[in-house]
Amino acid sequence: MKYPVCREIRGNSPAYITLLLILGALIAAGLGAALYMEHEGHHVTGMTNQIVWGTPHVFAVFLIVAASGALNVASISSVFGKVVYKPLAPLSGLLAVALLVGGLVVLVLDLGHPDRLIVAMTHYNFKSIFAWNIFLYNGFIAVVAVYLWLLMERKMNAYSKMAGMVAFVWRLILTTGTGSIFGFLVARQFYDEAIMAPLFIVMSFSFGLAMFILVLFVAFWGSERPLGEVIVDRMRRLLSLFVLSVLFFVAIFHLTNLYATEHHGIEAFILRDGGIYTQMFWFGYVIIGSLLPLALLNLPGGARAELVAVSAGLVVVGGLAMMYVIIIGGQAFPLVIFPGYEVSSTFADGVVNAYKPSLPEFLLGLGGVAFALAIVAFAVKILRFLPLSLADQDVDPHFKANPAAAAAATRA
Repeated sequence: MKYPVCREIRGNSPAYITLLLILGALIAAGLGAALYMEHEGHHVTGMTNQIVWGTPHVFAVFLIVAASGALNVASISSVFGKVVYKPLAPLSGLLAVALLVGGLVVLVLDLGHPDRLIVAMTHYNFKSIFAWNIFLYNGFIAVVAVYLWLLMERKMNAYSKMAGMVAFVWRLILTTGTGSIFGFLVARQFYDEAIMAPLFIVMSFSFGLAMFILVLFVAFWGSERPLGEVIVDRMRRLLSLFVLSVLFFVAIFHLTNLYATEHHGIEAFILRDGGIYTQMFWFGYVIIGSLLPLALLNLPGGARAELVAVSAGLVVVGGLAMMYVIIIGGQAFPLVIFPGYEVSSTFADGVVNAYKPSLPEFLLGLGGVAFALAIVAFAVKILRFLPLSLADQDVDPHFKANPAAAAAATRA
């Protein structure tokens, strides 16, 4: 297969300018929301002493998890030697870094005192999984940056496979660390599970690929570059496999909890009695984010780019719903301080914690997503991240032209 040709986009169309204006407005709204929450205090949000991670954390963790999965396309090319994916590797690495930066920006601005970040960077408690993740996140950005340089510099391209292997292993460790944040929290019954780490790894495959598909298709449609059936069908099959894998792991997670009597309370809360959390789990994640995309992707004609893009969008919506259930639903269920005993006090012990997301929280989360997409939008304009063509004859080494079409072209 010939070396993929990548070029910048022109970036002077009305659609591109409009996109930048929309992303800029969302970023400004997110910054304004962060300043408002810092100035007024977190009482203007829905967060309380019981629910300390709110809607911004839903967006932040989703972006961080998706960042790991967005690199999956590059890993398939460099680590597993699938040449069809080689033209997509630069965009895959770029999106991975952008999503991680967007998620970290939301986390920093949601701290309440972003100026105290220097304390977290200079004083480490290595008994804390959060301290470990600081190294994992920074290391991921550095490793992927080196990988992209080796990949895009032809003289150094021979070393890209080794760098791709390092990036692949690092992203698995990173997502394991993110999942372990919840798996190590023994005080919360919904979190205290070893399966959290592999669950987050599989979720990263699905959510990251969905984000990659949306960015790729929008970029190619907007720049009017050829997008062939081979790539679309590969994306369709990969996304279908990953969505099904996440659904399987989620089922195992809940079945394991249901087997243990001590978890019957939290399982009844999430699956049956949790109100908004139950609705977001069954309708948001299971139906909208899993079953509907699987149906669209596997229907006759499901390889159409429009259907794949719609399915990817539904997976993103379902992923955010799942993160909302895990992060906020897990905190809403009351702590079991004395197992086997009924606890009652004036401090709302044993009571389901109320949470209602506020507009500033939502705007901050959207601002992080917009910031990540803005990084990609600027990068593809100034650097060669986007291939000129993904037509079948340009990406598939085994491509054979349709005999009828070839004959017609010859007669013409």
